[in-house]
Amino acid sequence: MVSKEVLMPFQNWQTVPDPKVFRQEQQKARELRKSQWWKNRRACNICYYCESPTPAKKLTMDHVVPLARGGRSIKSNLVPCCKSCNNKKKNLLPIEWKEYLTFISKKKE
Repeated sequence: MVSKEVLMPFQNWQTVPDPKVFRQEQQKARELRKSQWWKNRRACNICYYCESPTPAKKLTMDHVVPLARGGRSIKSNLVPCCKSCNNKKKNLLPIEWKEYLTFISKKKE
């Protein structure tokens, strides 16, 4: 049995970022979405997560490490993905998302 003291730090894993920092990061993402870099990134027409062919106009910008989990709006943290994957991923980290996808694929079998 794990003591309460050990579990305490993990009970509130989803911290609320400072609203000012959150708005700044959202603004950075908006600016990057208008950039040529983003247009080139989504030109591959492939969802980063499910790897399904998706028209570039239908790809959304996703933070691999979500802003709510301490992620930033930097190029290495932004990927194109389909709306379906973006909605399902929500605020999950990559490892949590992969576990979820594995669970779903096993359910389908």
